[in-house]
Amino acid sequence: MSEERPEQSELVVEALLFASDTPVEAERLQEVLGLGSAADARSVVETFRQRLERDGRGLQVVEVGGGFRLVTRPELAPWLVKLARSRTRSRLSRPALETLAIVAYRQPASRPEVDAIRGVNSEGVLENLLERRMVRIAGRKDSPGRPFLYETTREFLVAFGLRDLTDLPKAEGELIVPEEVVGGDAQPELPETGAAAEGAAAGAEPAASSSSSPSEDRDAAPDPSQQDPRSGGA
Repeated sequence: MSEERPEQSELVVEALLFASDTPVEAERLQEVLGLGSAADARSVVETFRQRLERDGRGLQVVEVGGGFRLVTRPELAPWLVKLARSRTRSRLSRPALETLAIVAYRQPASRPEVDAIRGVNSEGVLENLLERRMVRIAGRKDSPGRPFLYETTREFLVAFGLRDLTDLPKAEGELIVPEEVVGGDAQPELPETGAAAEGAAAGAEPAASSSSSPSEDRDAAPDPSQQDPRSGGA
C-alpha cells in the first residue's frame, strides 16, 4: 500500500512556516495559496499539523501571536541544548574567550576596560558576543562618553554548564585596568589587529575549545543557526 502523498497546499504551508521567523497569519496563507477564505487556510494548516502528529515527526505546528509557527517538540529540548553547547564550545575563538572571561570576572565591564586589559580593540568581538547572546548591555558607565557596560547572560551560564557566577573557576592574579580608564578618561584608539594581551583570561578561560589562532582579533562570523527562532523546544 503506497503512502498517501501530501497535497501541494500542505507542502507550500510547510515551506512558508519553515522559512518565516515570525508567526504566519491565516490571512497571509490564504493570500499566498489563493484560497477562498482564512478558514480554508486554517483547514490546510490543520491537515498538515495532523500529518506531522501522525507520522511522529520532530516538528509541530503551533498557533501563537495570531499566526502559525513550525517549531520543535518540547520533549526534544535536551538534545537542542546539547547542540547549542557544542556549537558554542567549538566556535568561540581565542579573542572571544578572552573577552568573555574579562566580562565574566569584572562585570559590568565597559569596552574601554576590556580594550585596556586585552591591549587591542574589542569592538568586533563584543558585537559578536552580543549576537550570540553570551553578553548583554547592562547600562552605561557614568564617565565621559558614557560607554556601554556589558555583563554575561543566562545563555552564557547554560553554554558553559554553570549554575551561577559563583561556579566560575578562581582566577589567578588580577585583571589590571590602567588608572586613566578606571577614572573615566577617554580610551585612546587601539589597533584592531595584533596579539591578544598575555594572561587576559588567565585562570578564567571556560572549558571550551577554539579553532582560531591567539593572534586573531575578531571572532568568526556569527552562526545564524545559533539564533534560529523556530526552535520551540529549547
